Amino acid sequence: MIIAVDGPSGAGKSTVARILAKRLAFLYIDTGSMYRALTLKALENNIPSDDKNKISELARSTKIDLRNNADGSLTVFLDGKDVSLEIRKPKITQFVSDIAKIKEVRRILVGIQRQLGLRGDCILDGRDIGTVVFPDAKIKFFIDASAQERVNRRFKELKGLGQNVSEDDVSKDLSNRDKIDSTREASPLRQAADAIYIDTTGLSIEQVVEKMSEYVKKNG
Repeated sequence: MIIAVDGPSGAGKSTVARILAKRLAFLYIDTGSMYRALTLKALENNIPSDDKNKISELARSTKIDLRNNADGSLTVFLDGKDVSLEIRKPKITQFVSDIAKIKEVRRILVGIQRQLGLRGDCILDGRDIGTVVFPDAKIKFFIDASAQERVNRRFKELKGLGQNVSEDDVSKDLSNRDKIDSTREASPLRQAADAIYIDTTGLSIEQVVEKMSEYVKKNG
């Protein structure tokens, strides 16, 4: 069974999807980490994020893989190298939406995501899982939260990673990513017509996971 979890940046979709996957003993696939990995490689090769041809060529020659760990965490491999921590740095966040909006890049990575989804029962989170990657997913969720709640969560997450950022920086970044993600030509962020909408504002992680888990039990 495939469960799709979509939503904007900072809504908490990756956190709840990862926990739910562990609870259900499903594979967890964080598709956003794949775009981050490619962004890292582009920056390392000094390729401008707006050079669509070179970025697309890079995507075709890049190997990205994900591995679930026993504790529920995810290890991201870029050409065989563990880049799980590197892809969370502010510079990656700054450019990832620009690279993720390239149509050919999305086509290539969606192909990889579909292959990963064939490994078994899995939960995938991203922005176009229920609309593009797996439109026939058995269950679809759209995870959202108020703008301020999303800023607070992302700020806390980044500070926990030891990154020196301000709430204003986080707010501007999320606003910019929302604009790019929702207006891009290829696979824009939107809620699938048959997705279950969950507003997580004011809810704990456990409360959200419990809502999702109950729905899966009844409809899976």
